[in-house]
Amino acid sequence: MRYEKPTSAKKAADLLAQEKGAAFLLAGGTDLLVKLKMGMVEPDLVIDIKHIANANEIQITPKGFRVGAAVPGARLAEHTALKKAWPGVVEAANLIGSDQIQGRCTLAGNLCNASPAADSVPAMIAAGAKAVIVGAKKRRTLAVEKIALGPGQTCLEKDELIESITLPKPAPRTGDAYLRFIPRTEMDIAVVGVAVCVTLARGRIKSARVALGAVAPTAMLVPAAARAIVGTRLEDDALEKLARACSAACSPIDDKRGTIEYRTRLAGVLAKRVAKIAFARAGGQS
Repeated sequence: MRYEKPTSAKKAADLLAQEKGAAFLLAGGTDLLVKLKMGMVEPDLVIDIKHIANANEIQITPKGFRVGAAVPGARLAEHTALKKAWPGVVEAANLIGSDQIQGRCTLAGNLCNASPAADSVPAMIAAGAKAVIVGAKKRRTLAVEKIALGPGQTCLEKDELIESITLPKPAPRTGDAYLRFIPRTEMDIAVVGVAVCVTLARGRIKSARVALGAVAPTAMLVPAAARAIVGTRLEDDALEKLARACSAACSPIDDKRGTIEYRTRLAGVLAKRVAKIAFARAGGQS
């Protein structure tokens, strides 16, 4: 097995393109190292992206925030401006694993692992986050909700990697939130995860984004759920419509952590709770 530590995303992409065997990227390593230890993968090449310029930085830009692909979750919680702008995204990222894992896990890694139950992904989707993708011959930017194609599968080509995650500058009176349900009190995989982002005007919801996790092959945006609360102050009728839209969007599996029926109902219940938190964070009063 070869180990490389390129100093630019382009060099990393070139290494991916040139490798004829199995190549894996190493950012935090919280997934890759476990798979290596369990014998689930046998890399011919491991590319450590932590040495790439800006990979470990959170940058404030005129358009919002740029989070490098190797920035660990613990750093997100320490960034005052990011936490103030997107508390739901930071809270979701900080639900990944233990304190030790938080020192290593990354938004980009959580996204590329392509687990339907990834905690940070619904929150990023609700916030309108995008992934900056670098390939050997081109760069492109893609909405986070378009990255995963199914469990463990992404749309990234062989020579592509995510260089950073961008989060937009929130409009005035915008609030976001994320909640999940797990069987235990901590360090478990979400049975259902729900993220909501709302922007208010004159006390009512002007625009909204609602995303679900762990209830379909990928985390997903639910436009019907957003439409259910736009124009409202989250009155009871609006919350019920939101819940029904979220439940209707679900196509979960049965497993030891929850049945199809349970997950479907729970998505609606959580959506109402999350929407209230986001609404309050935006300065709304129901």
